[in-house]
Amino acid sequence: MKFRFSIGRKIGVGFAILILLTISSFIVTQSTIDRSRAINDKINEVYAPSVSKLENFNLMLVRSKMLILKWVYFQSNDGLPEKKELRLLIYNDYPKLKKEILTIARQWSKEEQDAASRIFEITDDLFSKHEEIIHSVNSFDSYGDPSIMLLAVNSVDENEIDQGTKKALTELSKLIDIQQKNSVKISDEMLSSFNLLQTIVRWVAITLLVGGVLIAFFTVRSIVRPIHELKSMLLSMGHGVLPLFRIKQRNDEIGEMSDALNNLIDGLEGTTQFAKEVGSGNFFSEYKPLSEEDSLGRALLKMRSDLHTNEQILEAKVIERTEEVVRQKEKIGKQNEKLEVLYKHVTDSIRYAKRLQDAILPPASYVKKVLPDSFVLFKPKDIVSGDFYWVSQKEGKTIFAAVDCTGHGVPGAFMSIVGHNLLKHVLNNTPNIEPAAILDQVNKGVAETLHQGIDESSTKDGMDIALCAIDYKTLELQYSGAFNPMYIVRDGVMQQTKANKFPIGFFVDEDKKKFTNHKIQLKKGDSVYIFSDGFSDQFGGPVGKKFMVKKFDELILKIHSFSMEEQKVMLEKALDEWKGSHEQVDDILVIGVRI
Repeated sequence: MKFRFSIGRKIGVGFAILILLTISSFIVTQSTIDRSRAINDKINEVYAPSVSKLENFNLMLVRSKMLILKWVYFQSNDGLPEKKELRLLIYNDYPKLKKEILTIARQWSKEEQDAASRIFEITDDLFSKHEEIIHSVNSFDSYGDPSIMLLAVNSVDENEIDQGTKKALTELSKLIDIQQKNSVKISDEMLSSFNLLQTIVRWVAITLLVGGVLIAFFTVRSIVRPIHELKSMLLSMGHGVLPLFRIKQRNDEIGEMSDALNNLIDGLEGTTQFAKEVGSGNFFSEYKPLSEEDSLGRALLKMRSDLHTNEQILEAKVIERTEEVVRQKEKIGKQNEKLEVLYKHVTDSIRYAKRLQDAILPPASYVKKVLPDSFVLFKPKDIVSGDFYWVSQKEGKTIFAAVDCTGHGVPGAFMSIVGHNLLKHVLNNTPNIEPAAILDQVNKGVAETLHQGIDESSTKDGMDIALCAIDYKTLELQYSGAFNPMYIVRDGVMQQTKANKFPIGFFVDEDKKKFTNHKIQLKKGDSVYIFSDGFSDQFGGPVGKKFMVKKFDELILKIHSFSMEEQKVMLEKALDEWKGSHEQVDDILVIGVRI
């Protein structure tokens, strides 16, 4: 078989050369960048920090000498700021800086590390002399002692401290010069590396540009022009228009594509004419497939036969279905009339139930009377609610509760009536009015009323509740709760009293779990909050998430300093903004009381 250097092979060779050049450029560039990065890391992590910290060390030595001179020659008490600064320098700043320099010095040469060690030996000895002076000249009496002051003055003037400081500064200056030279040297290496990279990239770019121009010229001449002709024909066919011209034959891949496209156009012209005949209802028009393998042609012949048959069937079905639609329309109209009547009856009944439920809630005037500085935010999800609030007085105490019954809507409303009646009955018939005792009795009453806790098949309906009793004379607050906690905000700090982790209505026997009674001494200005979980469970915000308990707590802390009426308005506004276009998911109840 004769080898043919086809268009694909020519393009492949050209692009292979470009790819090889690109890969080579990338390897050299990456190698240079890695080396430069390593050099830069060494500058940033070793040499620059080394010079900076050694210069700080130099300033520290100079400052220590000034401070010790002032300590000796300036008589003062121990509280002088310069004395505190000297102690901080010796006992804190110097050890910290020494540790940092020794850590960086691990990257230095052996000679540089030895130089650093000598400097620290001198400095350690120098600062030990400072400590001797600090311990000896430590009071006004010591300044008046000639023997102490003679030793201190001899130590700082042209003697141990002065000479030690000069020696340390001299050694340190040499080490700083070495590190600065190292930094300049390695910076020059990085600059040289980048110059080499610039030269390589320049020549590779020129080579790629020339090669790209040659390949582009060949591609335009050998491929783009005939491909453009093929594209024009295909676009025309894509719009349903068969081209009038044909592409000339070529001895390559594009020529093979052109022959196939020309044959396709001829076949489509015949198919178009056949489709027009069948579309006009001529099911007996002649059509010959292009070959035995022409699946489209055979499908068209079968389509012609099927269309003829289906036309006859559809005519019969249209008549039959038209009669059926008329009958169904009359039937649906009658059903809609019945549903409208039924819906009105149900809605009227629920609205009447709402009036009954509203009747058991304490009126606003009564709430204002027994809880003078308070608010109640109550937003049922449906017409009737599974949440309700309860307020009463007995034996000089004001008792109020936020109750969340199982479910919402009509089922929750039934449970709320059961809960309200039991709370009222227990309070009127129980001498012990502690919240925990009341909840124990209500728990028993709900379980017995709903026959719960007797067997596994019984329902699990009940209530979550927060119940408080306030004695306004003694300012004592008693609280007990089932799942629903109580918040007290005092001086801008929130205190949470947790509820028992079991609901009302699950336990019958006396030896079962009992509710916990909490006693809290309130102060003037305290704010008390109880609530159901409807607010924190509301979906909304930018991504449709729950409001959550943490955000609710932050909101309470944010608004607690405002008046109770303003707090209610701010809670409603925050809820509406969070909810946005989302549906309310549960009943919402929040009660706030300020002492």
